[in-house]
Formats: sequence, C-alpha cells, structure tokens
Amino acid sequence: MSFRRELGRFDTAMVVVGGIIGAGIFINPYIVAQRLDSPALVMGAWLAGGVIALAGAVTFAELGSLFPKAGGHYQYLRDAYHPLAGFLYGWGLLLLIEGGAIAAVGITFSEYTLRLVGRTEVNGQALTILAIVTVAAVNYVGVKPGSRVLNGLVILKLIPLALLIGAGMLLPLPEAATGAAAFVQPGPVGDFIPADDRAPTLLFAFGAALIPVMFSYGGWQNANYVAEEMKNPVRDLPIGLLAGTGLVVLVYGLVNFVYLRTLGHAGLAATLTPASDAAGMLFGDTGDFLITLGIAISTFGFLHLTMLAPTRVYYAMARDGLFPQSVARLHPRFATPSVAIVIQTVWAIVLVLTGTYAQLVDYVVSADWIFFGLAGASLFVFRKRIPLAERPEGVFVTPGYPFVPLLFVGVSILIVGSVLWTNPVRSGIGLLLLAAGVPAYIFWSRGLRSST
Repeated sequence: MSFRRELGRFDTAMVVVGGIIGAGIFINPYIVAQRLDSPALVMGAWLAGGVIALAGAVTFAELGSLFPKAGGHYQYLRDAYHPLAGFLYGWGLLLLIEGGAIAAVGITFSEYTLRLVGRTEVNGQALTILAIVTVAAVNYVGVKPGSRVLNGLVILKLIPLALLIGAGMLLPLPEAATGAAAFVQPGPVGDFIPADDRAPTLLFAFGAALIPVMFSYGGWQNANYVAEEMKNPVRDLPIGLLAGTGLVVLVYGLVNFVYLRTLGHAGLAATLTPASDAAGMLFGDTGDFLITLGIAISTFGFLHLTMLAPTRVYYAMARDGLFPQSVARLHPRFATPSVAIVIQTVWAIVLVLTGTYAQLVDYVVSADWIFFGLAGASLFVFRKRIPLAERPEGVFVTPGYPFVPLLFVGVSILIVGSVLWTNPVRSGIGLLLLAAGVPAYIFWSRGLRSST
C-alpha cells in the first residue's frame, strides 16, 4: 500500500508557512533587539535570516525534487553518508526535537487560549493533551483532511499579522509612540560600537542575534517530509518551498518594521511581549485580544503541522527496517502512517505530564542544526553522484550553486558553535542523548541484516 498523492502547490506552500510561523514572531524579536544596538542592525538581522532561510529552501528544493520520497532529512542523510546518520536524525526527531516541540507548543497554546477566555488560573495540562489528541486524530484519518485544516489555520494565523502590518504601516502613530518611532531612523554602525573594537563586537553581536532569528525561520523542511504525498513533487515541491518561505520572509520583515516603528528600538528591547504591546498601541484594548487570539491560532496550527509532517520520517525509517515494522504499515482505510502518529502522540503527552519537555528541547538545539548543516552539505555529495546531465527532466537545480548551499551550511556551523559556546552543558547532554541512539541502530540494523 502506498501514500495517496493529494497535496498540490498551495498545500505545499501552506505546509511551509505553517511549519515556520509559530509563536516566535510574536515574542522573539525582543531578544534580537537586546543583542543589537540599532534598528538598522535589527532589520539587517531579520533580512539576513530571510536570505539564509531562502538559501536553505532552494537547497532543500533540489534535494526534494531529486528524491521525492517520504522522510526528507532522513533519506538525504542516509543516502549521502551512512544509514546511521539518517537513523540518528529520526531518533532525535522523535525523542527530542519534535516530541519536545509538540509538548512545548501545546502548552503555549493552552496558556494563550485560557488567557483568551479569562481563565488563566486554570491548569492548562488537560487542554494541552486535548489539543495534541485532536491534531493527531485529524491527521490519523487522512493527509487531505489534515492539509485542509492546516491551510485554514495558516490563513487564520496570517490575519492578525496582516492587520498588525497594515495598521502599523498606514495608520498615524498615537502620540505616545511618536518618540519611539524616531528610533527607526538608521544610524551609522560606528555610533553604536566602541571605536577600538567595532568589527569583533559587531560580528559576535550579530551572530548571537541570528540564533533567535533562525529559530523563528526554521520549518521550511517540513514540506520535504511529505513529498511522497504530493501530486507532482518534482514540480510542486520547489514552487511551494520558495513561495512559502518567501511569504514568511516578507511577513517577518514587515512585522519587525512595525515593532520598531511603534515601540522604538529601546521599547522593543525592553518588552517580553512585543506583538501585544504594538497591537495595544495601535488598536487600544482590542489589541491584546487580537494578538492573544493570533498566538493561540498560530500555535495550534504549528502543533498540527508537527503531527502531519515528521511522522513520515519514522515511517521511512521503519520501511528501511530501522524501526518496528508496524510503523511502516499505512492505515488500510486512510493510507496514513497511523502507528507513527500514535507513537508521536503518546510520547508528546508523556513529555507534557512529566514536565521535562522544555529541557529536552534546550538539550537538542545544537544537534538540530548539525542535521540541518549535514543535510544541506549532502547536496554536494549528490551533485557528484548524480550529475545534472544524468538527472530526469524537470528536477529543480539550486541557483547560485555552490555558493548558496555553502552559505546555508556555513550559517548552520555558526549557529551550532554559538549554541555550544553559550550553553555547553545542555548542548553536551543533548549530544549524549543522540549518541544513545547508536545502540538502538545496532539493534535494528542487526535484525535487518539477519533477515536479508
């Protein structure tokens, strides 16, 4: 039995947008403003992040077009390097990266939903579990229903951002914001950096600011996970990746300009809730409600996407004999990786109940970007193994090769180095947890060898 090919270009683009836009754009910009000393540098960091995200998107567009199979990252790492590399990615994805993300985003959703209905005193654990079970059930019954729900949630999450951008760009600022808006005027970099140490200070500050920026931009790779369920992945995957990522880059740039215009650089750096503050300044009392609703919808949509796409990785691993064979069986009626969905759901609920999910996410941050860099570098391997002249007609070719994928890989190394430098203990524990996957790989690979 095979996957049903039901996803088109629009669905693919929505998977990309839904995988990138979560709660980060509503909250993270204050961290960037704290680490950089001028509005010009803040906007420059978000622009640089957008360029890097697009470089990653076009790199993964060629990989996905060349290998339009379920699993994405997993199969690129498996085929370019060694099956162990692919297995460790799937191992980390299940136990740490996506398991922790589902738990964390689920709790964020419940917190903002309870705030929306004025019940902040209620323990949100039950609502978190209900949300996880709901998105699991939708994805269990078919990729098309799951995609339709995702498309609707992505459109709904873009509405508050569009209103915030429109009001921030077009409406006259309230009198209280007039002074803050002056901070948007860019000044020379030298005005903000000590004269005797400008270059090193700027480099380190910009590198530190890129960490929350790139975490906010991450997620375009989700489309590669579901390539096997696209009607025409060779054509539709690159279009969806570029369209979805490009839309997010535009939205992020405009939203951060509005933050700076309404709050000013100092105001943005001083608040933990920039979206709520900016909306409150522009819309009054309705602003907080608008953004709270936007965050609740956005986090639920992100939660839904994390259940839709990564479960295809576990399916691909099981299909290769590196995971229990039951995970490789598609549901006889719905043609979905139902066992993989159940496993992901149960593990995410365990993390919610134990309360250890946040630590697990912190532990694996460096490992996540190691796999990003390795997957991007696999393009160089495949260019040598499968020259362009020997490829099927219509396969996407990354523009600016080799410089574009080199940029993406280089930034991945920078981010891993920055995280290891700033948080060596948790990053080290994360790497040890990933290394624990080696015995699991040996166990399943022995079973595979004995059966062949």
